[in-house]
Amino acid sequence: MGDLFGLVRTAMPDGRGESRRSGALLSLKQFSILGLGLAIAMATSAPRAAAQEAPAAAKQETENEVKYIQAPGAATAGAPVSITLQDAMARARKLDPTLTGAVSDAKSAREDRLQARNAMLPNLTGESAYLNTQGNGGRVSDGRFVTNDGVHIYREWLVYHQDLSPGTLMGTGYTRAKAAEALANARSEIARRGLGVTVTKAYYALVVAQRKFATAQAGLAQAKHFMDITGELEHQGQSPHSDQIKAEIAYRIQKQAFDEARFSMEDTRLGLGVILFPDFNMNFTVADDLDAPPAIPPFADVQTMAGKQNPDLRLAMETAHEAELDVKLAKQAYLPTVTVEADNGIEANCFALHCTRAAFPEVGPLPNLGYFLTATLTVPVWDWGTLRSKVHQAEYKQEAAKASLTLAQRTAVSELYATYDELMLAHAALDEAKHTADLAAESLRLTSLRYQGGASLASEVVDAETMLVTAQNAYADAQVRYRTLLATLQTFTGSF
Repeated sequence: MGDLFGLVRTAMPDGRGESRRSGALLSLKQFSILGLGLAIAMATSAPRAAAQEAPAAAKQETENEVKYIQAPGAATAGAPVSITLQDAMARARKLDPTLTGAVSDAKSAREDRLQARNAMLPNLTGESAYLNTQGNGGRVSDGRFVTNDGVHIYREWLVYHQDLSPGTLMGTGYTRAKAAEALANARSEIARRGLGVTVTKAYYALVVAQRKFATAQAGLAQAKHFMDITGELEHQGQSPHSDQIKAEIAYRIQKQAFDEARFSMEDTRLGLGVILFPDFNMNFTVADDLDAPPAIPPFADVQTMAGKQNPDLRLAMETAHEAELDVKLAKQAYLPTVTVEADNGIEANCFALHCTRAAFPEVGPLPNLGYFLTATLTVPVWDWGTLRSKVHQAEYKQEAAKASLTLAQRTAVSELYATYDELMLAHAALDEAKHTADLAAESLRLTSLRYQGGASLASEVVDAETMLVTAQNAYADAQVRYRTLLATLQTFTGSF
């Protein structure tokens, strides 16, 4: 710039009088010298200005770069845990509170069944007692209570008890307990299969997020490469500056997409880590098996498996069966009940097999070991309609259970058809998406070659880059959709 000012001063007139005479106007020669000096100064200062702006732009880009805070365990020393889908299922089943509660209910229902079975059988209990009765001053041998024949009485009994109710004789209570256990098992299976769908979605969401991150990384590299090509061609004078601007815009868009893909990957990793690890460990990797999708069995086999292993349908059937047994139990309350209780042991004035009774000392020692039997017949006579009301309640619940069963049957059939059809559509879309991604990759390769040969526009290359990223992401979404629908179908049929 100092040289420039020198040239300007040389071109300017010295004499004040001459300046006043010329009206402060420069001659054509002086303007030519000034223009030449400006051109030389700009040519020499442009590289230095570009060199000064480049570090500033790099510094600004570094400052604008997104920085993520790693979750606890993400940078843990040591090799990360490698997890397959089956490993993820096993880990999630140990931690999921819904499944744990359903399994606990099923175990509790099993204990109820055992208790209902044992209630049908007679039971034995032991009883040991000492009865100390207030006497009458020795004037009589027994105590003040007429039921006792002495002041001191020892009781050692073995009690046999049996209820012979209609429910016990026909086993209705035990059958209802078995239906309740089957109902709890069906709920547990529903929770287990529902968890399978949840884990499958979360697992393959992370796999797809990793693939999209890799796609975004590759797209960023391609955009950077194209930006370098346009810059070099512009430097050689073979392409306009607008191509460089378009390439830079495409690069910045891909940079933003790359940051978003990285965030999405970390976010899905956090979600899966919550499901799989009790200590929120983030140091794990998942196996990418999306390129080897399981085959779909024929619909006839699927229909057969769904008819035998559909937990929703079994739940509705067991609910209807349980309601039917409740009606039977309510009606059986009208019938008489017989209770038998036999006591065998000792109840005497001394703790021995033979003893002299205080009320009859003249008889001498008598045997103490004996028994007595009590049989009770209970017949309902009048309860102000309570038993009839209970029967009506049970019948109302039975009607509702039957309606739920028919609805569950219709719904199961329709959902099975819909899920299978959607799965077949997803399988066909999977092949189409893969073919589209391959075509997009080939299109970008050919368009890049045509641009370098001068036969294509920069906008066409940018469009081809965007199309490739979109097609590859669509293929990954199609893969995870297929796996999710496959897991949903298995909620009807079980594993296949």
